[in-house]
Amino acid sequence: MTYTGRCFCGAFSYQCSADPVFQFNCHCRDCQQATGSAYAPLMFFENDVMETHGTLTFYDSIGGSGKTIHRGFCPKCGSLVLGKVEAVAGRTSILAGTLDDTSQYHPKADAFCSQASHWDHMDPALTRFPGKPKR
Repeated sequence: MTYTGRCFCGAFSYQCSADPVFQFNCHCRDCQQATGSAYAPLMFFENDVMETHGTLTFYDSIGGSGKTIHRGFCPKCGSLVLGKVEAVAGRTSILAGTLDDTSQYHPKADAFCSQASHWDHMDPALTRFPGKPKR
């Protein structure tokens, strides 16, 4: 299956030629603040199956693992499109809302549930992890 997506204005786009390695909803405070939402719906792909077009501006922060997270934003429209997490080397995450076909997103778990907002209602069918998800 092929996964394609883009930022809000279309100046940056991507294509992934294989299925994601894993996908989950991240409820950590960093993802809440970066997205302005209850969680970040993340899909992780191997770097070698991703093709990108355009330029992103990266903002770096230290994640719960103590390693750097590089979040890529479109410099024109400000959309958060992808991330490179040093704790998960060799993989890139995309935010499911940037997919051209969002029905391709099928989360398998909720992560960092201990940091979830009280108004965040999670799918009871998904596995929940208080912190980092286990594969």
